Amino acid sequence: MDGRRLVLHKLEKDIEQPFSNMHQLRTVITLGDSKSSCTLLPLLCTTSRYMTVLQLSGLPMEKIPDAIGDLFNLCHLGLRGSKVKMLPKTIENLSNLLTLDLYESDIHKFPSGIVKLKKLRHLFAVIVIHREGNFSKYGVRIPNGLGNLTNLQTLQALEAQDESLRHLVELRQMRSLRLWNVKGIYCGRISESLGQMRYLSSLDLNASDDSEVLLLNVCLPNLQKLRLMGRLAEGVLDESPLFQADGGQNLYSLSLLWSQLREDPLQSLSRLSNLTYLQFTGAYNGEQLAFLTGWFPKLKILYLGGLPNLSRLEIQQGAMESLEALCLHNLSSMTKVPAGIEFLMPLQYLNFREITIDFLAELRRSAIGGDRWWYTLRD
Repeated sequence: MDGRRLVLHKLEKDIEQPFSNMHQLRTVITLGDSKSSCTLLPLLCTTSRYMTVLQLSGLPMEKIPDAIGDLFNLCHLGLRGSKVKMLPKTIENLSNLLTLDLYESDIHKFPSGIVKLKKLRHLFAVIVIHREGNFSKYGVRIPNGLGNLTNLQTLQALEAQDESLRHLVELRQMRSLRLWNVKGIYCGRISESLGQMRYLSSLDLNASDDSEVLLLNVCLPNLQKLRLMGRLAEGVLDESPLFQADGGQNLYSLSLLWSQLREDPLQSLSRLSNLTYLQFTGAYNGEQLAFLTGWFPKLKILYLGGLPNLSRLEIQQGAMESLEALCLHNLSSMTKVPAGIEFLMPLQYLNFREITIDFLAELRRSAIGGDRWWYTLRD
């Protein structure tokens, strides 16, 4: 502790009385999940009124005291991974709050006053529910008045609903946006809203189920990261401005999950010459993929997973000349090492999961990557 900044690693017992200089504290950060740390918050709220940063990630506390609203200078409130189930109504008094981090907390619903935090720039509120070794992610529902939060730059993640989407167009300062449970009928409205977000650099859309078709007809020239989880409309890679050379000129990371594409998408995506990361997970139903000479010159990481029909992968000389990592996971029909893999000279890391014995034998004979590859065998 240096008078204004306190970092707690672990407390051996509850704190019941204020300690010296507590009123001078401006920043408190907890590192660990000590239950005793939970008793500190009520004291801070009553004795450290000038607090600006309160980072309480991972604590098992379930309740935030109403007195949190008295911290009128608070700019950052971090409750990531905590057990907090509800925010008090007094949260609306934090008029200087810039960042509210509730990622993987137990908060599913906001008090209506959340929309009064007009200075709020960054809101992280992804809900993670663990069941029998698996987990599901959801966004949060924001009460009427989302359009009041016009300074928002980060919103992760919002449940796509009529009311919230109606006001999405007003969030014109957005840099990073994640939407969950998107339905096909919402795509037109979402596209219209995205068109007003000229600073948007990261976009993550997740369909509500595999029957919903995603189609975004919008140009986002400053977009750098795009992740689409859900079925894509036929022809979208050739028709949407997102995937054109001009519209995708700054795109460096592209993830397509469960897209159900029937045609080889690589020719269309080869226009995106600045890609450094490309992921296909359950995105393609075809049997062959071919990377041709000159395609993806800056690509460093390629991930192909969950493509049960893919039996042949071809890499021509001069394709992916900068590739450093290749990951092939759960490609049940692929029994042979990708043709042309020896052309990937900068390759430093190979990862193969659920491969066959024959695939492994051929991989060893090829001596690709030396000792820098890992694998698991199919049962």
